[in-house]
Amino acid sequence: MKIKLDPIKIVKGFYSDAKHVASVSYKPDMDTFKRTLKVVLIGIIILGILGFLISFAINSIFLAPP
Repeated sequence: MKIKLDPIKIVKGFYSDAKHVASVSYKPDMDTFKRTLKVVLIGIIILGILGFLISFAINSIFLAPP
């Protein structure tokens, strides 16, 4: 079974999808934007701290002098 990839259909489909996303999206008000920004920043900070603690624990266990 041979699959044909038609670049014209791919571009038309992408354009159609992009047009649909642009038509249903909206610009958030400042309150919504600030709330989203706070949630994202808190998530990044939590993941950073978690990554640091895991890295610290692994380095302490495997790189500790005998």
